[in-house]
Amino acid sequence: MKMPLLALLAKEPAHGYELKSQLEQIFGEAYPAPNIGQIYVTLQRLERDGLVRSQDVVQTTRPNKRVYELTDAGREAVVEWVDKASEGPRVHDGFFMKLALSQLAGTSDRLGLINRQRRHYLAQIRSLSLLATAADRRIPRLLIEGAMLHLQADLDWLQRCQEELV
Repeated sequence: MKMPLLALLAKEPAHGYELKSQLEQIFGEAYPAPNIGQIYVTLQRLERDGLVRSQDVVQTTRPNKRVYELTDAGREAVVEWVDKASEGPRVHDGFFMKLALSQLAGTSDRLGLINRQRRHYLAQIRSLSLLATAADRRIPRLLIEGAMLHLQADLDWLQRCQEELV
């Protein structure tokens, strides 16, 4: 949550509810709606760390609001985040740990384990397909398509695990 908030603040100062709305607008149904409490806690931490500063804005017909803006350090953090490569393939995989250790745990039905995981991935692909059909903007649609491609690769990998271990 930290870096997306900083990236949004790179454009212009905003308060927590504006940031929540922007995230929802950009990612749509493709990404879980952010929790407003988490946003405000993160903003407080960012301020404590010197990446943002805030000020209260007086409103006549509503309660005052706290508006956050990037500091120079916050702007540098956004640039570093955007320029840095994202995490690569996951080596720590919970399913594979189960698969590899299932015989030691006395539950050696590896084929059953693989098939349950396969059904889970297929159900996720079906759900994402429905979301992709409803996605009317590029960013959410691309996020959904990326997730579906990852799931397809996971299905291919499950087939490989089945061939090798069952």
